[in-house]
Amino acid sequence: MKKSTKNAIGITVGTLAAVLTFGVVSFSCKANNGSANVAFAETKPVVTIPKESLAVAEALQSTFRSIASGVLPAVVEVDVTEKTKVKTYNPFKDLPFFFGFPDQDDQKEENYREYEQTGLGSGVIVRRNGKTNYVLTNNHVAGKATTIKIKLNDGREFDGKLVGADERIDIALVSFESDDQSIAIAALGDSDEVHTGDICIALGSPLGYFGSVTQGIVSATGRSGKGIGSISDFIQTDAAINQGNSGGPLVNIYGEVIGINTWIASSSGGSVGLGFSIPINNVKKAIDQFITKGKIVYGWLGVSLSDITKIYKDSLGINDEEGAFISEIFIGSPAEKGGIRAGDYVVELNGKKITSTEQLSREVGSIPSGEKANFVVLRGKNKVNLTITIDEREDNIVNDNSKLWPGFIATPLTEEFKTKNKITDKKVKGIVVANIIEKTPAAALRLQNGDIITAVNDIPVTSIEDFYEALDLNGKKEIWFDVWEEGHTISTGHYKFSK
Repeated sequence: MKKSTKNAIGITVGTLAAVLTFGVVSFSCKANNGSANVAFAETKPVVTIPKESLAVAEALQSTFRSIASGVLPAVVEVDVTEKTKVKTYNPFKDLPFFFGFPDQDDQKEENYREYEQTGLGSGVIVRRNGKTNYVLTNNHVAGKATTIKIKLNDGREFDGKLVGADERIDIALVSFESDDQSIAIAALGDSDEVHTGDICIALGSPLGYFGSVTQGIVSATGRSGKGIGSISDFIQTDAAINQGNSGGPLVNIYGEVIGINTWIASSSGGSVGLGFSIPINNVKKAIDQFITKGKIVYGWLGVSLSDITKIYKDSLGINDEEGAFISEIFIGSPAEKGGIRAGDYVVELNGKKITSTEQLSREVGSIPSGEKANFVVLRGKNKVNLTITIDEREDNIVNDNSKLWPGFIATPLTEEFKTKNKITDKKVKGIVVANIIEKTPAAALRLQNGDIITAVNDIPVTSIEDFYEALDLNGKKEIWFDVWEEGHTISTGHYKFSK
């Protein structure tokens, strides 16, 4: 106060008056306790909250505190380092060979430089076996890591080891060793009991802010993951999820993990209230399989699935039924051996209604190899019951396009297609070839996208239903197609099936 008075000497009278006036107001907060114009921070709030309402709010707050204090010790930060190889730039690669600098060979190691990049995500401790603690996180967090560090909520750090990772469902399991048997383990809930409107809490390290907690509700369940190439469905939530939250848990009001936070829909890269979590029931079996086999073992039916429109359904003869459309099958697969055909529409599996291709992929994938599964398919307007023995999914078989029949998707020949391609002959009927896959029978027969198939083995086809009926492999040793082009009909070569 003395310093303020000394500094005020020498200023103009008007300014001094203003300063003194300010001083009276400022200092009177403590000096003039009896003034009616003085308000204290300790004064009771103007709004009186009813005791009943306050009790509800306090109970909710107490619940959130309990969830945070109970679950956070099991939530970890996952710090990773990845090594990537980048091709080095050759300034002479475009010069003629006679300058003595031929193009670099893409296969040579010396033409690549290795870089390290760091990243972080979240995880949750889900199991302990002796000294080994297991952390569940995302594949895109730890699946390609060369080094992994696990940071606990109390600040301790441990070296992590990748136990297993799966790109299809975007899940990874990491382990670390510790003698401390008091390290917290999260409780896993039942995501099948999650409903829209449920209160939920997301925990993790968004943007590196370790041990953050956000709260919201379940906005929806069963969301599709097509945008990120995952076969899982998702729990949608408006609890704030940002970069770094990936792999962290989504929990219910009981403190049970109901999902693993995985991705967000955002135009800015930050949370806009559209976060998505993998339902925990989708990955419970994966934990056991990672520990015992180092990978997830999927069941394999041997089909290729496609989403189809109402127009397509009409041409297929199935009206507006929900289900999953089998556009192609693998020759020699469980599907083909069990009687499934390309063109079948799956509406039921083991007594459970099928409503999408993603659901069918998940359901088949969860069936152990060697187990029989009961399918109900629509074949045109007829319902067919089939029992199929499921095999184990193996990448070398799944990626062998030479076994994928027919190797393209048949699409309806619409008036729009005819107009666009200037086809004026109204007598032309058939189906249009689309999405030809390399190395398949269709590619071997030299079919082209946009070809119009008018007959299969000389049997005329006028709709998608006709086409797939004629395409049935049962008893056939070979198949050929009639293709219409510019007023001419050309027969393809014969594709012979090896026994």
